[in-house]
Amino acid sequence: MRRTSVVFTPGAEVQMRSLPVALVLPAAVLALPPQAPLAAQERPFTFMDVQEMKRAGSWTPSPDGAWMLYTVTTPDWEAAESQSDIHLVSLSEGVASDRRLTYTEDKDERSPTWAPDGSFFLFASNRDGDDTQLYMMRHDGGEARKITDAEEGVSRFAFSPGGRWLVYRSGETGREQLYRLPADDLADAEPEQITDGEAGVDQWDFSPDGTGVYFTRPDSFDEDEVKRREEGFTVDVRNAVTPLSSLWSVNIESAVEERETDDSSYSINSFTISDDGRWIGITGGSTERYERNITAQRLYADLYLMEVATGEVERLTDNYEVGEGGLGFSPDGRWIAFSAPDEMERYSMTENRVYIREVADRGGAFRKLGAEFDQSSSVGFWSEDSNTIYFNAGVKVTTQLHALDVETGAVRQLTEERAALSVSEDDDTGTILINYSDPQTPPTVFTVASVDDVPDRSKWTQLVDVNPQLGEVAFGEEAEVNWQSSDGKTVGGVLVYPVGYEEGTRYPLIVAIHGGPASADILRFNGGYSAQVYAGAGYAVLKPNYRGSRNYGNAHRTDIVGDYFTMGYEDIMTGVDHLIAEGIVDGDRMGALGWSAGGHWSNWILTQTDRFKAISSGAGTMNWISMYAQSDVQRNRQFYVGDGFLYEDFDTYFDQSPLKYITNATTPTMIHVVEGDPRVPSPQSVELHMALKKLGVPTELFMYPGRSHGIPDPRNRLVKAVSEMAWMDYYVRGIGENFQWRQVLETLEGEEAPTVVSERG
Repeated sequence: MRRTSVVFTPGAEVQMRSLPVALVLPAAVLALPPQAPLAAQERPFTFMDVQEMKRAGSWTPSPDGAWMLYTVTTPDWEAAESQSDIHLVSLSEGVASDRRLTYTEDKDERSPTWAPDGSFFLFASNRDGDDTQLYMMRHDGGEARKITDAEEGVSRFAFSPGGRWLVYRSGETGREQLYRLPADDLADAEPEQITDGEAGVDQWDFSPDGTGVYFTRPDSFDEDEVKRREEGFTVDVRNAVTPLSSLWSVNIESAVEERETDDSSYSINSFTISDDGRWIGITGGSTERYERNITAQRLYADLYLMEVATGEVERLTDNYEVGEGGLGFSPDGRWIAFSAPDEMERYSMTENRVYIREVADRGGAFRKLGAEFDQSSSVGFWSEDSNTIYFNAGVKVTTQLHALDVETGAVRQLTEERAALSVSEDDDTGTILINYSDPQTPPTVFTVASVDDVPDRSKWTQLVDVNPQLGEVAFGEEAEVNWQSSDGKTVGGVLVYPVGYEEGTRYPLIVAIHGGPASADILRFNGGYSAQVYAGAGYAVLKPNYRGSRNYGNAHRTDIVGDYFTMGYEDIMTGVDHLIAEGIVDGDRMGALGWSAGGHWSNWILTQTDRFKAISSGAGTMNWISMYAQSDVQRNRQFYVGDGFLYEDFDTYFDQSPLKYITNATTPTMIHVVEGDPRVPSPQSVELHMALKKLGVPTELFMYPGRSHGIPDPRNRLVKAVSEMAWMDYYVRGIGENFQWRQVLETLEGEEAPTVVSERG
């Protein structure tokens, strides 16, 4: 990967030098804030830093608990690609013991998996071609050895409990089958196919005794569907008819298959097996084609319990339009539990609760746990004695570990970190891992000896540090901020101070509005719209957790139901006024931006006030009526905007649509959207752009290629970020040249520039 060097000259535009790339960013992206010169060894955070950050993951502790394998993914934003390698670290010695094990520059090594005895590990790689194959390697040195040569590559693999077999999945899309290899002869044995259905294997997992595999398989395979695509008939049929799926099992040694479920009233979406092998929990989806799309799978599904010995299936829930999740069993096999909204009788976006019952109590009622806890609870991982469920939950601008007492239903908060923290337990080894990030710490992972040690920071051992280069960067201080909204209720969020902030100086403000809306901005590294880049350029950034956000209790989360925008807007504007009253913000130099729900609020702000000098709207709605049909989700729109049926109540939807008030718009507005966005479709942004053009309001529309709710290409994410800041600089601060393509990118030598469609307003 070509590295970019940055030369800083205080008081002057910063030039970026690299060969052969020529990429010039707006002055404010990298220029030093004039109020506070930085120390010689420090520099502000930049959009290029964001692009070049590495990611670590695939945490895999060894069977003896001494080591951990993990992957490091290195991005190449110019090629819109990334490359991953495998590393090894001692769980006792931590990050200082880190060792890289694979070194391919343009191929990937992923999914490290220890052999049951810990003497070697397997991984998946495309190092010898385009298809992914399996390789074995010793962690203490030596070369990797290829053990599969599957024609269609390998899509997933695992060792059986007890370590006798290696099973993997391979085959054409829709026709994947399972294969076995003896674990004691991986290098020389020939793989043997153990499933042979017309349709392929989807989800699969071992029986606890290691003799068999449970798997889901569609009940039929549409040969014509394959042929029509092969012949170039690529029309996308919305909510096409697809087959139901059933649960099957196969004996690994004999390769004898057996169908476990045969019920046309539901389709098997997923399953989980109790540790003792006696029970299988099933998520069964609706048989109606228009309720079986990916977005609605959990919403239109119910839970079932199968007794393995008899094959009898009990329906556990019967809640249309209520989403249950996290189905699982306690380690002692006594309890079955799941999470679902507090209001189980109808669709709602209320906080989740844990529901629990003794597994053997057929037909018995589930007991709700944690009813007094005013945040969402979930089934994370269990204590060894099955008396406690541990889970992570948001608390205002942080996330913390909590403990749920199975007997009493009481919830205890175990940690008090000013950070984003997520604690998990490795299923195979019981190793406790702490995923962690705070405003000064990029995402990393720690370990402790037991869950009891998690609250004691002195007992944490850091295992990875994949972005040490950020130690030379100066970051703006981030703090929790709270204020009183117009109705007297307390609202909070995160305030990012400009780098080198000086009390008494008023700074330009960016209001960065999170999506969701049932989400929250928290004290994590560079969380939300690259706020630290703006801080490095001399802006203050407010990230408000407006009404509708999670982490502040159920009332805060649902206060916008039936009147989507009013209180959220009041919360945002009173937050702005609070910062002005505190002497931090210059009320004459403010901009607002957001994506998804943040784009919705940006559009509402555009039509309700002229206090902002610039707005950037990302994938925002303009008209709830047209959005209802265009989007891939409807039920949540109905819940938030008005619980009446849209086609019988257009006025309620239009009264809450920014389009109704568009003639009030005067603020220069940049618009970003992915052309094939299924969640907030691009016609919503086209409507906004056309209206602003006709009203004579300065505007730009950037429509990015793709079929996703976020911008898929990292080059285009860079385009969005840099052009957005140029827009803010020009209209909020009166600096720069507004949007100029040479500020964003120049054609790479011998390469095609990132694709983006721009229409000037």
